[in-house]
Amino acid sequence: MHLDGWSSRSELPLPYSTSINLGVHHTPVAGTTSAMQSPPPSSRERPYRSHLRPACHPCRRRKSRCKLEAQSSSCLMCRVHGTDCVFPGETALRAGQSLQAPLPKSPARRRPTSSPKSTFTARSPFVAPENSTPEVDSSQWVDKRSDENDCQPTPLSVDDAEQDNPHIVGPANTSDSQVLADYLSVISTSNGGIRMVRPFPTSRSTPVLFANVKKRPLGMDDSSNPSREKLKIIEKLLEPNVDQLIDLYFHRINLCLPLLDRHSFKLQNETAKDKISPALLASLYAHTLTYWRFAPERCEQRVPDGRFIWNLANEALYSELHLSPGISTVTAILLNIGGRPTTSLIGNGVQLGAAVSLAYSLGLNRDPLPWDIPNAEKLLRMKIWWSLMIHDKWSSLAHGTPFHIQDEQYDVPFPSRQLFETQRSEPSERQAEDVFIALFGLTRVLSHCLQHLYCIVRNNDQISKLEFKLNYWVEKLETSIRRIITRGNFLGLPGAANLRLSYISVQLLIKRLELEHVRETYGPDSDMLANRYMQVRRTAEEIVLFVQELGDKQLSDFWLPMSAFMFSSTTTFLLRCALETETSQAELATSTSLRLAWDLITALRNHRDRFGWDLGDICLNQHEEIIEKLIAPSATQAIEDVPFSALSEMALPEVPFMDQLFPNLWDTF
Repeated sequence: MHLDGWSSRSELPLPYSTSINLGVHHTPVAGTTSAMQSPPPSSRERPYRSHLRPACHPCRRRKSRCKLEAQSSSCLMCRVHGTDCVFPGETALRAGQSLQAPLPKSPARRRPTSSPKSTFTARSPFVAPENSTPEVDSSQWVDKRSDENDCQPTPLSVDDAEQDNPHIVGPANTSDSQVLADYLSVISTSNGGIRMVRPFPTSRSTPVLFANVKKRPLGMDDSSNPSREKLKIIEKLLEPNVDQLIDLYFHRINLCLPLLDRHSFKLQNETAKDKISPALLASLYAHTLTYWRFAPERCEQRVPDGRFIWNLANEALYSELHLSPGISTVTAILLNIGGRPTTSLIGNGVQLGAAVSLAYSLGLNRDPLPWDIPNAEKLLRMKIWWSLMIHDKWSSLAHGTPFHIQDEQYDVPFPSRQLFETQRSEPSERQAEDVFIALFGLTRVLSHCLQHLYCIVRNNDQISKLEFKLNYWVEKLETSIRRIITRGNFLGLPGAANLRLSYISVQLLIKRLELEHVRETYGPDSDMLANRYMQVRRTAEEIVLFVQELGDKQLSDFWLPMSAFMFSSTTTFLLRCALETETSQAELATSTSLRLAWDLITALRNHRDRFGWDLGDICLNQHEEIIEKLIAPSATQAIEDVPFSALSEMALPEVPFMDQLFPNLWDTF
């Protein structure tokens, strides 16, 4: 029984619907027939529920019966609604049988390669799967090398030309909104602001809808763009090295923390630069200036005023965040908070919170692999989410604030070689990808540690499980990556030195947690506690030796800015260890822990003076003066008049553990 054209059954959604155009106007390729004018598969009347001659695209979207009369080019329902009757071709039919095949070049989906505009636009929301695991389903990942014409020339994250944003529809209202959208598609050409592009037919997940929302606040002039004015000033200061700076970013930074697609970004920058977010470009320039002095071709040139450019980039970012936030704003924030040197903890925290909130609104936390969108856009969405997760977790460790992203609230697949294989990487790029995959895996281990660390009521029985998770992760690594983190080999690979330091930092965190647990269980005078002190000090010594062995190649490599806080926390622990384990003033002045702290300070100061390495500045500003006083030959005589009990109070054993691990840094800035 049929009522008002509705079918009694729900047909499978078209895997390659013309809805994927998402508001982009296309023209047929020369020499082909437009899909909007393609004839039906047969001139005979289409039999009901026919699989050989499936329903047209509009009827499948409306879920209505597609009845085709003899000698008619349009079905009955399309004539009633005044829509173009387009039938799927044989290629589209075969695509559902072989998910490993490349996306079909249906005329309805063909796009001119000269157009720089992204397929994913803010006016066209799409559908994502409801439930999936973070593991990669190879059947849903189509190798884009097999069909280059299906790849979009512009990634979705840099197209800033649209005035609307797709905002996710919450799961509480998804079913209601989907019914409303289906009804509106039947009674009118309007979709009520909800336009659906369904997952592939093999996906069993429930759709997640997106609705259109305006970017700009109501009443704001669309013509004003303060961010672009700031960008013009920055580019004027950087002339004639703007293009070289972009190349440096992709060679030094994006290689180790993939966030943008190099080919797509450069194509967009050359053909339609006005569509790129000015805040993104401004943050990219400021971010890359740190590596200016390490570029051989730039070392003889004058380094622009980085602080002034950073201030302009911040103004451009905050203007865009207020006036027209979008997916490109998330990328700009990641470039901003990932820049060096770190000078504003509160500002970075505010930006990170805004980026996470915006990412949730745009659905970046959902697995895009089953979606009927180009593979380039799928990979870009996942790259943004991976980078956001890394910054969220490591910022939480460095700044001493709880993280934002919960493991139960995303299903984006974890990075793997399979996902990166479509990039046609060079050997050096593949090595950097392996290091990045390992860094993300270590970030997941860190996430478990942070969950325990920030829990109000801690279960100390979980500490042993944290060490097991770290060791299990190490055992699963490839031999070359395992040697990087455990033995410090192959540190010349892009991102390897940062990975090694990150691993030792997680080790130090876990051993500090064990130390506090032993103190609470066995008391301050037990042999068990003394043994734990020696174990933690040995881990801190690894960091000291690691810093001493760094060469110019490692110092000029990629580093997360959060690494600067690892040196400060290591020095703080070594000072505490010296004050709590030594029993006299003379022993304190000759303490092994104090000597290690001095060695770390000396190495950081040497790297700053010789290579301009800024990651040691926080540690030097906090601890250099006090350690010099304690380590000086006259230090023993100077402190003889001070009771040792007063010196021991410097360790502040009654202060919460987090205050010791992450000292107050506000006076530094």
